[in-house]
Amino acid sequence: MLRLCSVLVLSLLPSFGFADFIGVVRVIDADTVDVGDVRVRLHAIDAPELDQTCETAAGQPFACGMWATAQVEARFGGQTARCEALDTDRHGRTVAKCRVGEADMGAEIVSAGWAFAYRRYGMDYDLDEKVAYVAGRGLHGYRVQSPAAFREARGQGRLPPDPACRIKGNISGNGQIFHVPGQEFYDRTGINEARGERWFCSEAEALRAGWRPARR
Repeated sequence: MLRLCSVLVLSLLPSFGFADFIGVVRVIDADTVDVGDVRVRLHAIDAPELDQTCETAAGQPFACGMWATAQVEARFGGQTARCEALDTDRHGRTVAKCRVGEADMGAEIVSAGWAFAYRRYGMDYDLDEKVAYVAGRGLHGYRVQSPAAFREARGQGRLPPDPACRIKGNISGNGQIFHVPGQEFYDRTGINEARGERWFCSEAEALRAGWRPARR
């Protein structure tokens, strides 16, 4: 009887192929979901990190990571997905292609402009992104640092933990110097708090703490 049930389940699966696992979707961020009890990194797409901000055309900050996550949640959250496992990433997540009904989740997310094609890991959604870019959909209407570059900068201490406190207090052979956004060495300067370096919310705060401004 159990074997018969298994055969029936397999015979009812859609024509796109065998589903390695099936479960209800819980959205973590725009490219990572739980499908049942499996943490899934969707194959060949890359979305802004949950705490990542972008800029509008007018230069105003926009919480694009939270926005993209909310769009994916509204579209796929609580629905049943069928997934094909492809790999495991360095964080232990299952890399998979998933479908909800007939919709390829990765294709729809990229087509809507909620994430980008991650060409380093596959060209599956290259055309979807190009169409979204031309149409100006979603993230393509904003100034967006690539999620990979954002993660690298955060790992090297180049991004502030509080977006309102962006002044970098750096310690070098020239002493305690602070850099403000737009200065020549701002982007390449990292902050190592273990060495006593720190972030400031204003130039006045940095001056009061005994730091001096960078010349350029």
